[in-house]
Amino acid sequence: MTSHLINVAGIDVSPHHYIGGSRVASPESFELHSPIDQRLLGRISEGLPEHVDAAVSAAAKAFPAWAALGPAQRKIFLDRFAAEIGKRSEAFCLLESNDAGVLLSRMKHGVVPRAMLNISWFADHALGLQDKVIETEQASHLVRHDPAGVVAIITPWNSPLMLATWKVGPALAAGNTVVVKPPEWAPLTSSLLADAADAAGLPPGVFNVVQGRGATTGAGLVSDKRLARISFTGSVPTAKWIAQAAGQNLVPCSLELGGKSPFIVLEDADLDNAAATGALMYRNAGQVCLAGTRFLVHERVADAFVERMRGYVENLNVGDPREEATEVGPIIHPRQFTRVKDFVLRAIADGARVLWGGSWHPYGPQYFEPTMLTDVRQDSEIVQNEVFGPVLTLQTFRNDEEALELANGTDYGLGGVCYGEVGHATALAERVRTGFIWVNSFGIRDLAAPFGGIKRSGIGREGGEWSFEFFCDVKDVVVPKKPFRASFSQR
Repeated sequence: MTSHLINVAGIDVSPHHYIGGSRVASPESFELHSPIDQRLLGRISEGLPEHVDAAVSAAAKAFPAWAALGPAQRKIFLDRFAAEIGKRSEAFCLLESNDAGVLLSRMKHGVVPRAMLNISWFADHALGLQDKVIETEQASHLVRHDPAGVVAIITPWNSPLMLATWKVGPALAAGNTVVVKPPEWAPLTSSLLADAADAAGLPPGVFNVVQGRGATTGAGLVSDKRLARISFTGSVPTAKWIAQAAGQNLVPCSLELGGKSPFIVLEDADLDNAAATGALMYRNAGQVCLAGTRFLVHERVADAFVERMRGYVENLNVGDPREEATEVGPIIHPRQFTRVKDFVLRAIADGARVLWGGSWHPYGPQYFEPTMLTDVRQDSEIVQNEVFGPVLTLQTFRNDEEALELANGTDYGLGGVCYGEVGHATALAERVRTGFIWVNSFGIRDLAAPFGGIKRSGIGREGGEWSFEFFCDVKDVVVPKKPFRASFSQR
């Protein structure tokens, strides 16, 4: 576990796969660069077909014994796993800040504590899965949640550690074994997660990591016939080919995809509070799927709201994510930066007006100014498609019905925000077609609550019992209350 390491920000981390409890190098590799200053962090082993096969084989071999342990015994391992993550807190923070550009302050105070909780909370929750009985006149129905088998977990680059543990926690707690394919642009915290799993004593093959590109390594993984489940967070185009590959083998998929969520400001809203929350949409350089990116503001308060939010945005600290005071960091990759820039240029050419921002930020080549565009049509590209950068749009409405028409007028349905008098805002929020929506708030999450989207924003729900419904095979054990006599007339 200690040989052939690369050093990033003083942290030694393996660039190789973790398969069956051992590090496995590849003859092929790819470069990993930091979004902060484009420096080379190291070369990462590329997952070839033989590595994918070995990882799935290791997981399949480990599955029967891990499943047989039961929730209480698995909890012992998973509690140790969570503790080992905590022991490496500083390393996780530094690695993800350097390879994904995530704010160091967010890693310290939010992501790492949440990653630990993702493992321990689901281990606790799994204890109550069994012994659910449905009593009827004829029989007792013992409803079991049995482990499904080998699970492929594919995570995105905007929050690699949190989203990996968000899936790994319930998958392992349910008794499955996993193969994690981390994002090629930010794989380091998944590698360190393997160190934590190893130190916690997870049996070989229960937790595996295979690094590589989505089009090759990822494609090979999701096509494997031995998989029982595929859990993916990422883009709609990638989800489509994952679903096609899974469909060939009838493997169930959980797909948590993008968003184009509305941020609704009603006439009776607390404008200062709404504006302060609005500025939060630029965190992680806007690379947050659940952010409210389409601002819909009542026309009578639009000017006042814009000026209040402008004040908050002008005071945002754009810079090095490793510095505690930084609030907006870099876009993760030159390819993503170009995508964001081109979205804005096309929108301006299409008639959009820039309220603030609109171009490259002088801090560095992968930094983009926090941007707000207005005078945009509902059917325009900038309103209808996910940008995944620090770019927001603003439209106005005259009444609730018009606000709802705009809010529901895209193919996405992940999240949303609604600010106004609480009764008014709640009533309107209930009519927005989305997987979840915050009233006079943003970012409140609980592991017991469902998370996921509708329409192009995904299939399925994660969190609490919904995670276990996906990661388990639900079985009904039927025990008759009276002696049963077979008959051809029996139905």
